Amino acid sequence: MTQNISSIPRPLVRTNQWFIFLSVIATWLTGQAWFLLIPLTAGLLGMFFEFNPIMRVAKLFLQKKPSEYIPEDKDQQQFNQIIAISLLAIGFISYMMNWAIMALVATIMVAAASFIAILGFCVGCFIRFRWQQYRYHKTHNQH
Repeated sequence: MTQNISSIPRPLVRTNQWFIFLSVIATWLTGQAWFLLIPLTAGLLGMFFEFNPIMRVAKLFLQKKPSEYIPEDKDQQQFNQIIAISLLAIGFISYMMNWAIMALVATIMVAAASFIAILGFCVGCFIRFRWQQYRYHKTHNQH
């Protein structure tokens, strides 16, 4: 019996990661926090309506069928997106409130996580894995 696991082609995930990273860089270089609203809005649309415009545009450039690319687990990507959305929102709000340190901390975290993911290590995956382990041990070690 095979299980149908929902996935996203890796090139689409990578495009989204690059877009987040470059949006943060653009914010730092220009001092314009509105750059953060682009990946934030795309992430929110993806979370609530399953329509991420960044991935939708990137999908137009795939040269193979989506199923022929390395798949990324959709549930894991949703978890990662929640983290990215949260940090982008904190960063944007912090910039608007002139909370420079909080803005930098949030944007450094999301930029670092997206760039590290591009390099091949998924920080969000590690966090989710540890959280699932903690929950498993907590429920199975009660007396």
